[in-house]
Amino acid sequence: MIRNLFFLVILIVLGISLYLNPNFQTISAGVAILLFGMVMLEEGFRVFTKGPLQNILRKATNKLYKSITTGALITALMQSSSLVSVITISFISAGLISLAEGIGLIFGANIGTTATAWLVAGFGLKIKISALAMPMLVFGVVFSFQKKPSLKGLGNVLAGLGFFFLGIHYMKDGFEVFKQYIDLSQYAVQGYLGVLIYTGLGIIITTVLQSSSATLALILTALSAGQIEYENALALAIGANVGTTITAVLGAIGSNSAGKRLAMAHFIFNTITGLVAVALIFPLAKLVNYLSESLEIAPTNYVLKLALFHTIFNVLGVVIMLPFIKKLEHFLLRFFNKTEEAKDVHEPKYLNTAVLKFPGTAIIALIKESKYLYKNSIFEIVTHALNIHRSDVKSHEKIKNIIEKSVDDFHINVDELYYSKVKAIYGKIIQYASTAQSTLRLNKAQINMVTDIKIANRKMVEIIKHSSELNRNISKVLNSDNEYLKQEYDGYRKKIIKVLRVIYLFRTENDAKKYGSKLKKLKHDANDNVRLSNKSIDKLIRKNLITAEEASSLFNDYTNVNEIIRKLIDVAELLYAKYDSLLEKEEQQ
Repeated sequence: MIRNLFFLVILIVLGISLYLNPNFQTISAGVAILLFGMVMLEEGFRVFTKGPLQNILRKATNKLYKSITTGALITALMQSSSLVSVITISFISAGLISLAEGIGLIFGANIGTTATAWLVAGFGLKIKISALAMPMLVFGVVFSFQKKPSLKGLGNVLAGLGFFFLGIHYMKDGFEVFKQYIDLSQYAVQGYLGVLIYTGLGIIITTVLQSSSATLALILTALSAGQIEYENALALAIGANVGTTITAVLGAIGSNSAGKRLAMAHFIFNTITGLVAVALIFPLAKLVNYLSESLEIAPTNYVLKLALFHTIFNVLGVVIMLPFIKKLEHFLLRFFNKTEEAKDVHEPKYLNTAVLKFPGTAIIALIKESKYLYKNSIFEIVTHALNIHRSDVKSHEKIKNIIEKSVDDFHINVDELYYSKVKAIYGKIIQYASTAQSTLRLNKAQINMVTDIKIANRKMVEIIKHSSELNRNISKVLNSDNEYLKQEYDGYRKKIIKVLRVIYLFRTENDAKKYGSKLKKLKHDANDNVRLSNKSIDKLIRKNLITAEEASSLFNDYTNVNEIIRKLIDVAELLYAKYDSLLEKEEQQ
């Protein structure tokens, strides 16, 4: 609602401005073309984020200096801090990187955005940029019509750069024409009052344009045309940096907590950097003058000096905030409660719209969600259906002793547990898996992984169904006087507990090979048992030790037990053996 209203106000103001002052049209067109170019650049680079870039970002966050450097370099290359933010939020949401590592990437991205100022100041305003833009547009359009994603992505990058430079050309010409009618430099305000006014104006312009890079290009072209004073341009640059956080905050509305935390980190960092830059603007300006002499930048080359100032105060902001990253992380985790960790199993822990941006994060989130459901809800429901405590299964106590002491009926309703703890999250997993298959460009291995995830979750639901039928009869037998019947059901309980314990050890112990082979043996036995009759039940029938009704229940539950065992092992093998190895291979690639 806020964003829609804000957008409507922008349209009205823009329409009135163009109507009242037609000379503003060329500048506006230049800004529009530049923004369109940045959108195309982001779309073009997005194609290459599905493999190499994700792996680079994932591996470059184990050290803070690496994450900052990587964030800066990639942002400078792609001219899009928003794309780096999207990838970072996806990684945090999928649990691939920590919040502190994500903050490092965002800090680096802020430094990377200063490349735009150098590009415009050192290149875009020095030559006839339209001559370079046109060939880029021609080749960009040709490549963008290709079917191969990499060529299409390259085409969008070239076309994006072409529109970016063409936008600068129109903005530059627009200010030259505009100056013949109105000289904006006459509205210059000196001193700290001017700093505050123009910082606020920079915030407003960036909020309208939704891009600090576009605002900087506008400031630099206006400064080049002599439409604004150098001192006021410095304040506008500071405002542009602070204004870009408004975009981040608006974008985080309605997102998951990972997005909100990162947006807040961005807001805090840029606000503190802005306040420091405003307070030290005149000493920093003197530092720029001193460095300009060393770098042989002409005293009147205010465009390059502004680019240098923009870089200095962004780097200064990172230096100031570096010692406080851990404290900032703790504050954000407290401010935005860790709802994912606090959620009950019936609510998604890893699934949110952010992970659906890229195939890798979507698959990892689906696997983690499935594992979480399996080791918590399914483990709990199956053990409680047997009237056994989970802690006993996880212990080293002999299974025989566990059975002997577990004689109380838990009075649970397996069907109710399914509806309260499993159904909703199962539906979400299937929904996200189907969305990933239909909207993301998955390779063959990834398609198979998503299909296996759906199969694993369906088997979990089937396990609950078998457990529900078994639970009803076990609960009845606990109060029965027929010791023979009790022995049969105790045997069923032993079999399942043995499997659950081996699966638990398979999940938690380092010796996966040892417990994996045990699971294969148990699964083989269960497969054989499904095809064979239970001789002990036949013997009890012949000796009239159980009734026909009890025999029928025993035969049905004999099948249920073996189906539970088979499917428990199937899911464990899919989630912990097959997936882990595939993910490891994908990361190595």
